[in-house]
Amino acid sequence: MTSNLAVAHHSFDTVSPHLKTPSKTLPLKKSALRGTAPIFAALGDETRLRLIAVLCAGGALSIAQLTAGTDITRQAVTKHLHVLARAGMVHHVKVGRERRWEFEPTRLLEARRALDLIGQQWDQVLSRLKHAVEG
Repeated sequence: MTSNLAVAHHSFDTVSPHLKTPSKTLPLKKSALRGTAPIFAALGDETRLRLIAVLCAGGALSIAQLTAGTDITRQAVTKHLHVLARAGMVHHVKVGRERRWEFEPTRLLEARRALDLIGQQWDQVLSRLKHAVEG
């Protein structure tokens, strides 16, 4: 079975000889995508996405504060926080015997820049497609 991505890529190859394939025109390097892939993977889980939203709004919070009023266990939140930490999106600071978790905005900004580049590239490809179809 052919994926939608393969079909879309193939259609760019065959629409017009004036169009270049996305792989020849896209300046975004695989290494840039590889660097942001862990961020997107970490944010692909609804619970982790909610944790990021709470940490963005509430500053440094303990596991107890993050689980208060939810059905999520402390163990589950801890596992999700470790996934986010491996992606560089959160870190903890020790306050006495307690760990408080904080949001790290740098990695999210990197992901945003990658999405902006991808959006610009698609705009360029669609512009060339429009020119080829209309020209």
